[in-house]
Amino acid sequence: MSNEAVLKVREYMNRNIVGQPELVDGLLTALLADGHILVEGPPGLAKTRAIKLLAECIEGRFHRIQFTPDLLPADLTGTDIYRPQDGTFVFQPGPLFHHLLLADEINRSPAKVQSALLEAMAERQITIGKMTYRLPDLFLVMATQNPLEQEGTYPLPEAQLDRFMLKLELNYPDQGTELQILRLNHLESRNAAREEPPSLTQNELFAARREVLEVTLPDILESYIINLTMATRRPYSYDSTDLARWIACGVSPRATMALANCARVNAWLDSRSYVAPEDIQYCVYPVFRHRMFLTMEAEADRVDANRVIELLTKKVVVA
Repeated sequence: MSNEAVLKVREYMNRNIVGQPELVDGLLTALLADGHILVEGPPGLAKTRAIKLLAECIEGRFHRIQFTPDLLPADLTGTDIYRPQDGTFVFQPGPLFHHLLLADEINRSPAKVQSALLEAMAERQITIGKMTYRLPDLFLVMATQNPLEQEGTYPLPEAQLDRFMLKLELNYPDQGTELQILRLNHLESRNAAREEPPSLTQNELFAARREVLEVTLPDILESYIINLTMATRRPYSYDSTDLARWIACGVSPRATMALANCARVNAWLDSRSYVAPEDIQYCVYPVFRHRMFLTMEAEADRVDANRVIELLTKKVVVA
């Protein structure tokens, strides 16, 4: 498999983002699986830095949008501009027409603004009035959000959440990693010039995507993915009282497709031509965690989505 160019991008990002390999791999997975990614975590964990580094390596245009309570849908999609000299309207494209888009603190804006992303993320197009405009073939949204318990945030609508292929949850680094971050920052402050980033053209990226689709997913693992999905919808079938008490609503068919695609990418990045059960078990967390809705009992038991998925992978086995 010709994944050398992508692996160079991965190595470059890991050298310049200390202690966040899951974030780097998540971005590359979303890029190769043609999906979008939601990243949740406190400030200062290199979320913005990661997407900027990726943009340096990819042929395409990058744009950052700071979501605020007063943002309007037209600030994302663009709008028709009236030209008085000839009495016509001309469409002025908005930030959604860039290849890589950082939606920073997406949950700072109300649902009306968040919903402006729905059509763009699902159908790669936007509709303004009677006109529909296609977005670029390469289109990746990385959204960041603060934990919902912080002030001034709005929970994302269910339909919006489902359109993110992956959701990553970042935590503060440990003591050793914090020291590496401190030293890296000092080196960058002393040397204004950073190493030259590797280059990945759009043609190379699309070729990599085609290779990912050729990764073999055996029938038995297809059934395994389906069983994981069904276990979130019919937990009683797996003789698990806890799953039934904790899961209010299971995952959608988008989760099934996303899990298969992400497992293929995980295998491809590992230079394998076939998916292994470990690929599915690794990817099920970021694919499922934002698509499952938990009950009040789960909240009372202090159970989060990760704990439910952990139990899910124990109850559902490769048959």
